Amino acid sequence: MSGELRVGLVSVSDRASRGEYRDEGLPALRGWLARAIRAPAVHFEERLIPDEQPQIEATLRELVDARGCHLVLTTGGTGPAPRDVTPEATLAVADKVMPGFGEQMRRISLEFVPTAILSRQVAVIRKGCLIVNLPGQPKSIRETLEGLKDADGKPIVPGIFAAIPYCIDLIGGPYIETDEAVVRAFRPKSALRRSP
Repeated sequence: MSGELRVGLVSVSDRASRGEYRDEGLPALRGWLARAIRAPAVHFEERLIPDEQPQIEATLRELVDARGCHLVLTTGGTGPAPRDVTPEATLAVADKVMPGFGEQMRRISLEFVPTAILSRQVAVIRKGCLIVNLPGQPKSIRETLEGLKDADGKPIVPGIFAAIPYCIDLIGGPYIETDEAVVRAFRPKSALRRSP
């Protein structure tokens, strides 16, 4: 399947959605993806919503079912506080759970802070879309997507985006090519295609 890649970006924050401070999650996600994805063209659907489980669930359903997103990335609402309900909303709309994404994000974040074990990010498949909960801070978003690199830029711990293009292949989405200076997409040799 070719054509554009439709990506939903969802920032979950009570205060930012009320305009009490400027949301940093959506610009961080959009900026990173614009650097990382070489092809196909990307169409973004962005939403800034409060920490309300019914609204998060409705937003995820809309982005997948009505807007046809192949990938949805959320930021915020994944901690242990009472208002942090993004994982619950994500699991509520899931057809399949993809636990490896959350495991790897916590592994990466634990290189920086011991409180990474408090993070409850999940990833799921809904229809032909991968939905991934990311951390709330722009620095942490970049680290979990890109992974850890040494001084020469060689990956030490792979970021989760390395696996996302092949996952999108497997669920019927467009073939994603990345800028390897940002993140190298991994696929088995049998799944590789030549660039036109």
